[in-house]
Amino acid sequence: MKSLQFFSQGNHHWNIIYDQDERRVIDSNVYALSVDDQTLILDPGGFEIFPQVFSALVEVAPPGSLKAAFVSHQDPDIASSLPLWNACNPTIAWYVPKLWSGFIRHYGALDADLRDIPDEGGEMTLGSARLQFVPAHYLHSSANFHVYDAFAKVLFCGDVGAALLPAGHAPFVDRRNIESPAAFDEHIKSAEYFHKRWMPSMAAKRNWCERVSRMDIDFLAPQHGAIYTGENVKRFIDWFDALKVGSAVE
Repeated sequence: MKSLQFFSQGNHHWNIIYDQDERRVIDSNVYALSVDDQTLILDPGGFEIFPQVFSALVEVAPPGSLKAAFVSHQDPDIASSLPLWNACNPTIAWYVPKLWSGFIRHYGALDADLRDIPDEGGEMTLGSARLQFVPAHYLHSSANFHVYDAFAKVLFCGDVGAALLPAGHAPFVDRRNIESPAAFDEHIKSAEYFHKRWMPSMAAKRNWCERVSRMDIDFLAPQHGAIYTGENVKRFIDWFDALKVGSAVE
């Protein structure tokens, strides 16, 4: 897996760890936020990719700086690596949805320091940064959160915005970093089925779109696929707001 820094100002840095050259499981993006030499890892991934993620992470952040981890929901591609991270560093604070904390312990590491996030969300601090846990319930999990960093204008949006892209894809929606409508239209073809099939609730989708449209976002960072930047952030929110989801019911 590869690491790329996509935001850096002073002692505040965001990195994406992305792509798999050999695709045996669904590809997953892992994000690392470092502030004042403290690091938070977001949706650290599954057991299968732990060695690759760990190797990429130590290139951008010292292992001793890893203070916390965020788990958006209960899926194995999100958190089944938890016992491996805990074995490396049992002092990591794990921020997880309260509804799923008992289920997540089934992955192992019963002694892990799990910090419950209530349904209404909340906040955490990392160094001098204050991060917001944004409710995104039923998108697609019944207890689900995103993370907003107002300083960097980054919204880590979990499965919302995900696209099923081929191996070797670029880390941004347009590999030429040109935020054109044509580039967005081409990319979104790879996101349409995922959102129609995995997102079950029109009401939850509308609630999320209304909430995040009021945020100042430069980077919309999903757990699968590529990061939306600039005008592509609004293009995605508008596209998702108009999309009919819950296709399996039909």
